[in-house]
Amino acid sequence: MSLYTFLYYIILPVLCLSVLLVFIRFLKGPHTADRVVALDLLLTIGIAIITIYSLVTDQPTFLDVAIIMALIGFLGTVAFSFYLEKREKNE
Repeated sequence: MSLYTFLYYIILPVLCLSVLLVFIRFLKGPHTADRVVALDLLLTIGIAIITIYSLVTDQPTFLDVAIIMALIGFLGTVAFSFYLEKREKNE
């Protein structure tokens, strides 16, 4: 089994199933924090899919897009945790 067949037939279906499950958690999340964590996980799974696509098509330009998406996701998570911390101090 080569790397490409492993990526196509095992890794990508697992990632697609995880996108579906995390999106359900995003919709059903009872609290805002659950939805933010689900959104961050969706972004992480998207980065993994972009990375696999970059490996399969041999185009390293997509890795730059993945790095930018990771940076934006990290900054969004830090900003939300800062907001939650400030909100708890005011209560």
